[in-house]
Amino acid sequence: MSKIKCNHCHLEFEENIMIKENDLNFCCKGCQGVYHLLKNDGLDSFYEKLGNKTIAPPIELNNDDISKFDSLNFLDNYVSATNEGFSQIDLIIEGIHCAACIWLNEKILYDTKGIVEANINFTTNKARIIWDDEKLKLSEIILKIRSIGYNAYAYDSSVADVQASKAKRDYFIRMMVAVVCSMNIMMLSVAKYTGFFTGISKEVKDMIHIGEFLLSTPVLFYSGWIFFKGAYYGLKNRMINMDFLVATGATSTYIYSLFILFGAKGESYFDSVSMIITFVLVGKYLEVIGKKSAIDTLDKIKSTLPLEAVVIKDNQRKVVALNSLNIGDIIEIKAGEKVPVDGKIVFGSGSFDESTLTGESIPIYKKVNDTVYSGTINIDSLVQFEVTKSFKNSTFSSIVALLEDSLNSKPAIQTKAAEISKGFSITILSLAFATFVVWYFFGLDLGFDYEGTDTFERSFIVAVSVVVIACPCALALATPMASLIGISELAKKGLLFKEAKFIETLASANCVVFDKTGTLTKGELSVVKARFLDENIYKIQLLYSLLNASKHPVSISIKKYLESKYENLEIKNLQNVKNIEAKGMSAIYKNIEDKEFEIIGGNVELLREFEINYKFDSSKTVYLFAINKKVIATFELEDKIKDDAKEIIEYLQNKNIDVVMLTGDNEQVASKIAKELNIKKYFAKQTPVSKANFIKELKKENKIVVMVGDGVNDSVALTNSDVAVAMGSSADISLAVSDIVLLNSTLKSLKEAFEISNKTYKYIKQNLSLSIIYNIVTIPLAMAGYVIPLIAALSMSLSSLMVVLNSLRIKMK
Repeated sequence: MSKIKCNHCHLEFEENIMIKENDLNFCCKGCQGVYHLLKNDGLDSFYEKLGNKTIAPPIELNNDDISKFDSLNFLDNYVSATNEGFSQIDLIIEGIHCAACIWLNEKILYDTKGIVEANINFTTNKARIIWDDEKLKLSEIILKIRSIGYNAYAYDSSVADVQASKAKRDYFIRMMVAVVCSMNIMMLSVAKYTGFFTGISKEVKDMIHIGEFLLSTPVLFYSGWIFFKGAYYGLKNRMINMDFLVATGATSTYIYSLFILFGAKGESYFDSVSMIITFVLVGKYLEVIGKKSAIDTLDKIKSTLPLEAVVIKDNQRKVVALNSLNIGDIIEIKAGEKVPVDGKIVFGSGSFDESTLTGESIPIYKKVNDTVYSGTINIDSLVQFEVTKSFKNSTFSSIVALLEDSLNSKPAIQTKAAEISKGFSITILSLAFATFVVWYFFGLDLGFDYEGTDTFERSFIVAVSVVVIACPCALALATPMASLIGISELAKKGLLFKEAKFIETLASANCVVFDKTGTLTKGELSVVKARFLDENIYKIQLLYSLLNASKHPVSISIKKYLESKYENLEIKNLQNVKNIEAKGMSAIYKNIEDKEFEIIGGNVELLREFEINYKFDSSKTVYLFAINKKVIATFELEDKIKDDAKEIIEYLQNKNIDVVMLTGDNEQVASKIAKELNIKKYFAKQTPVSKANFIKELKKENKIVVMVGDGVNDSVALTNSDVAVAMGSSADISLAVSDIVLLNSTLKSLKEAFEISNKTYKYIKQNLSLSIIYNIVTIPLAMAGYVIPLIAALSMSLSSLMVVLNSLRIKMK
């Protein structure tokens, strides 16, 4: 029975199931319906864009589930509000096969009244849709997509995580197959090339060819399948990409080697096939790891918040999921717990650690009517607050959303090798084809003796020589080889570069933005001045005992100071220990004679509360200790500047690189640090969002921005920078989103990062130049027939060796 093509999906089907309509043929009612829909809406130009390509027939769906898209639970979980007041959702559109599918979906969505924006990513099929919910329901958008033969469902990060894990596993298996086979092929190649110069029997050579064939075949068709797939989709979208060049070069060499294997005169190049696939596949695997890391980062950030909150209603406490919290609910949090959503205190008071948001190293005292922010930690007391923002719109959730956008939209830096390779691919393939045509039709015989070969084989050998000699191995190695050596040198200095591309970006940077706390400063309070009015060791032990009962950063710092100054400090048994929020502590001590001592330790306000009038003026953090209303000791603390901070600032300024400091601390502290380090541009009281916006503005001024930070509050700014640098002691989230990690947490290593990156980038440019000159000289020789494939392969290897040797100069001081 004959087969015919459907006028919509272009798939062939049996004539007996055809739906005939005038001169039109459809394989099903779904295709017929979509065809007329597009005709009626004036979208039939879709078929011109589709060309001869085929698509899947419309998905048969039951619309009984459509009401769920308008349910409050679904909208709360997946729909967010834009700054303009519109609704926004991320959808995965199922059934997309090509650019024409993208065009059709975007076109029909934009033509739908109420749609403000519809952007679909061809690689991921992820669509971001913004609409006016007063004019259009989400269910109507889903029905519109379904009406043209596609399906849509809400993007879920857990689904994305599964897909990313699957892709990582698949790439790893393919890469390991390629590596194992290539290593064995290279062992056989050593024997083959040695025999070329010293002599080898035909039987042995044939056995080597068979062994290389058996090993290279799974590399090409299993490990290299992703390049064939990438080349296919590139061609479908009228692009000649690097995948196409890799697939063509490897396949041509493989086909020629098959000729040799089955009796043609010459040498096989199965080893080249294997190495081309293996080298490029390793790079692809690193990209997949980067995508998986981004998803893991978001999951890690989200996991730092509690999943539930304690809500007080009608004098009863009930545990409620964060998504179910409503504005106006009263939430209770105990000491040590995280604030789940933004709110206003209605009962109690206490100190809150806001370092995750502002970078401020000192806890902030909050009382009734003060605002508390999600992600901050209640340090010392029970507090109740009224919810003022939903979970989705709270401060920490907003930071997560910004971070997700930054990770998804951050463009990959294109290296010069990749830019050159785009045109290089088309040029080499065109030259190889032209060479074959000229040799085949004009029978040129300018080079080596091809006696015994027919016209086709001779032409094919010369054309393959052009592809092999111009194979972009040297060009492809130019950047990664220098980068690999550069990265190994950086690692010796305690520097971890997550991707080689950041070497080039760091070398080109013209602006460095520093966080203050934990980056330019040590990130912990230290005693800078201590005064003992009565240094009786017995009284010092009472102070030490009081400090031991507190987890406040000030208490911990003074405790460390006492331990370094005195030996064998003894902890006394204190009674009635009280924590006075944001002021200090008090306790009672009774000695063996049952004599009672009232001891207090804290700030000046605490002493006033206990009717102790003691004047103490200082711009630093102050801690006073008193026994029976008499001050025994005073301490002044501050966050000290790192020893190597001034050196890195001077180095950058001498290189004409702009230096900026952003901090969540107050103006007084920021001004003092900036003055000591000679930083002319600094900005105090910065939030995570304002830091990120500042980075964005710098990039609009064509600045290549390096951001150096260490806290969760820096994570959004780090992802918006061109290069994100984190200290080895940074928060896990900062390490996850960073591009470079200073493992030893010293700023001296940042200076070394700039020095080695500049040196490496210099040799990358030299390698690129050497590769281009090599191709300019050797390609014409191969086209003229003066280079047989064996010499072409050796020449290609020589060019690669030249690149490697030049890159090794990075190690030289």
